[in-house]
Amino acid sequence: MALNFDPISQLDRFAASVLDSGRAPRFMPVDLARDGDRYILHADLPGVDPGSIDIDLDGSLLTIRAQRTADSGEGVRWLNRERTAGSFLRQFTLGDGVDLEKISASYESGVLTVIIPVSERAKPRKIAVASADQTASLTA
Repeated sequence: MALNFDPISQLDRFAASVLDSGRAPRFMPVDLARDGDRYILHADLPGVDPGSIDIDLDGSLLTIRAQRTADSGEGVRWLNRERTAGSFLRQFTLGDGVDLEKISASYESGVLTVIIPVSERAKPRKIAVASADQTASLTA
């Protein structure tokens, strides 16, 4: 089996392994979009046990935590190991226009999906305009 050797990436991996204490949370890539009356957040968490995912809401601060455990591989001689283990963390400050009581989440195929509905008071609506002519015709 042929392996490509890239000295820059090898140096980067070495520096990360020396400097990484394993305690700092890792980056969790997310996509956030508005779809009608809801916001949809997708977070990539491949290889994470769904039971380790923890979503907290403290006031308007939404916190997502997850844990990926390392494959011990006892007796295995690793040729390449790029899938890091450890904790993942992201925090989001939610605005006043969301319904905090109806937030829901699901995890499928390594992707966490969080649905954040827009509150009723933040949805667009029409305001009726009254005029003096309409008021006079109603009283006559």
